[in-house]
Formats: sequence, structure tokens, C-alpha cells
Amino acid sequence: MAGASVDYEKIDGWDHVYSGKVRDMYVPDGTTVETTDRFLMVASDRISAYDYILPTVIPMKGVVLTQMTLWWFEQLADVVDNHLISTDVPGCVAGRAMITKKLDMFPVECVVRGYLTGSGKAEYDAHGQVCGISLPVGLREASRLENPIFTPAAKAEVGEHDENISFDVMSQRIGLSYAEKLRELSIKVYERARDIALDKGIIVADTKFEFGLDASSQEPHIILGDEILTPDSSRFWPADVYEEGKVQPSFDKQFIRDWLTSDASGWDRKSGDEPPQIPDDIVKKTSQRYLQAYEILTGHSL
Repeated sequence: MAGASVDYEKIDGWDHVYSGKVRDMYVPDGTTVETTDRFLMVASDRISAYDYILPTVIPMKGVVLTQMTLWWFEQLADVVDNHLISTDVPGCVAGRAMITKKLDMFPVECVVRGYLTGSGKAEYDAHGQVCGISLPVGLREASRLENPIFTPAAKAEVGEHDENISFDVMSQRIGLSYAEKLRELSIKVYERARDIALDKGIIVADTKFEFGLDASSQEPHIILGDEILTPDSSRFWPADVYEEGKVQPSFDKQFIRDWLTSDASGWDRKSGDEPPQIPDDIVKKTSQRYLQAYEILTGHSL
């Protein structure tokens, strides 16, 4: 499987058209974004935090994201269609790439929360609600919600913050019919994934999905795109140590976030300065957490 040293700008048969925080997108030689019907989507080992792409990569991270997404596609195939065409990709990105359908993406992130934490907890503490949804009084950090809530966000450019929005605002932007369908589908997918993960010993506290319309279909057909249910797009907590009222340990980049905000990093994220290099021990622990999440969920090693 490809390592972090791959030159993602140069892949035979494919032209590079876009780089995000983690992923690079390509179209077949001789086509453009406008004329192609498919993309090569490559997950790099880049990692972001606090809206910065960090200067240090996390070995195997892109492989974990891709392989976990593929595993979830299989688990959820009877619930929602996805954009996967093939995993027959160039050897230099084998394991960390997939060929996908071209979708007309909705400009929203479909966030589902099953537990109260993060920005949702902060908004609840301030207003008693999250994205316009009122919640019962007395909830604490990591409280399990009686029913999952749908809290969409407006997608931002690289380096900018996504903006939490209400369902009404989402409806105004994409239309009420599509908004209702995305809300229903998002909650349905989350509930299935939550149950599957819990059987494996992982709590999916919250997650985000991205959907689009199949550009090749004559009838509007909603398709699940991008990555799904990975440590980059979700909060995974170990179920065996879950305790309401406390910040939970998680299978993600929390080691890096904690280090960046500690005195040890010497970095003030409000200064506008670029983040520093991440120490080897923090990199190793972060990589191990990603790999551990994959192994617990799938029962396989990478």
C-alpha cells in the first residue's frame, strides 16, 4: 500500500484537479472536471487541526480512511447508494484511493449527533439548543440523546470554519424537499452505523455525511459521497470506558489537538502563525489510534 512519500501531483493516466485538507482529486487524462464522469479520489496522510493543514503527516492515515470507508459502504449498501465505482487504481496509490462517480454535491455537511459534546455541547450550554433544536435541561458532557439530532453545517473553503446552520436555513439553500430527504437519510444511516459499531465496542458519538445527486442519472438520485464514518469525520469513543459527564477518550487526532494547545508546542493558534512540526511520539500515538479504530470495527489489520 502506498506510503506518505507518494508524489500525488503525478499519477499516470490521471490529471490532478484539486487538493483539500486530506484528499486529492484527479480526472482521467484528456478530460476536465466539467466533462468527466468519474474521479480518482486519493486520501493522503495529511492531517488538519483547527482549520490548518499541519506540516507533519500521519503514516497510514490515508489508507485507514479509505479502507474504513470501503468497509462501511459494504455494511450500509442496503440503506444508501454510494459513489464507489472501483478500487482498481494505479499502484502508487493502491489502498488509499478509489474511483468514484461524479456527483453534483449538496453544499451542506449532514451532521448527526447521538451524544452531546464539542460545539454542540457549547451551544447547548449557552442556549439550551443545538442548531435550533431544543434539548432537555440537565444534559451533561457526553450525555446520550434520546433520539439522534440532525444539525447541518454550511461547507467552507479550505482554511475556513464550517458554519452550523438551522434546518430552515438549509431548506432555503437547497430546497425543502431535498433537505427533508437528507435529514431522513442521514439519521437512518447514522442509526444503522451506531448499532453496528456499538456491537464492536465503539460508540459513534456524532458524524457527518456528504451527499450529491448522481450526475449520470436522468432522475434525481441521492448518493452518499466522500468518506464516511472514519476518525476524521466522526467521534469514536471506546464503549467499555464511557462515562457520562466526562470528556471521553477517542480514536482520532485528539493527541495532536491536545499537544497543539499545550505549552509544549509553543504555538498560539490565535496568532495567525503556522502550526509547528508534530513530535514523533505524538505522530506515532495518533497513527496507532487510527489503526486501532479500523481493527476494532472490521476485525482486520492493515
